[in-house]
Amino acid sequence: MVELRLYIAGQTPSPAAAFANLKKLCEEHLPGRYKIEVIDLLKHPQLAAGDEIVALPTLVRKLPEPLRKIVGDLSNTERTLVGLQLRPAKMDN
Repeated sequence: MVELRLYIAGQTPSPAAAFANLKKLCEEHLPGRYKIEVIDLLKHPQLAAGDEIVALPTLVRKLPEPLRKIVGDLSNTERTLVGLQLRPAKMDN
């Protein structure tokens, strides 16, 4: 099971895009093997300290360890998969 936490600030286009991109990626690459928790820091600002959030939107992979973070709207699927360590980085020759 891959546990993901998406930190956002309000319901603006950037967080909405990040969630949509994340949901699509998970359905394609982790069907039935993921959990997404969305945390709105406008409602719960105290939760930013726990995962050391400094930019938004930020995606945190809680499990499996080690913890991984990706900042942005997650529109680059390859970068997101590599960042979450769900796919190895391609080596340039």
